Amino acid sequence: MHPEGEGQDPNRRDFIHIAAGAAAAGAGVAAVWPLINSMNPAADTLALASIEFDLTKVQEGQQVVIKWQGKPVFVRYRTPAEIERARAEDSAALPDPQTDAERVIEGHEQYLVLVGSCTHLGCVPTFGTGDFGGWFCPCHGSHYDTSGRIRRGPAPANLVVPTYEYLNDTRIRIG
Repeated sequence: MHPEGEGQDPNRRDFIHIAAGAAAAGAGVAAVWPLINSMNPAADTLALASIEFDLTKVQEGQQVVIKWQGKPVFVRYRTPAEIERARAEDSAALPDPQTDAERVIEGHEQYLVLVGSCTHLGCVPTFGTGDFGGWFCPCHGSHYDTSGRIRRGPAPANLVVPTYEYLNDTRIRIG
């Protein structure tokens, strides 16, 4: 009889240890993968992550409301008078200071894209009924101008401009 370890090939022993370790690591990954994968967003959630919209559906002076991530989004095709009024009010005393140019994409100033939830309690404001030519939240009396900036009322911030980009001159992707 050989004493333990005597007469065995050390390369073979190393190979067995490496093979056993690799098999254990593979089994560990196979066991943990379903748990990690379950943390990924569901397919229906990923589908709502971004939405495309055709701007030709909105006429000058009109607004379309679309749904994105369960929230209303206002896509407004502003008239030249609305744009002029918004720019003229850039220097007004605003509770949440922001210029009109910061709220639109350069070269496409006529289109204003906003999340249509009042920043006070999440109500949906209506257009054209406010004191500043923009939106009015009838629930608590917040007034927004033609750029979606808060002008008066309990809302602490401007209507949110979501992340969006132009895919071409007539199509945008929100999100």
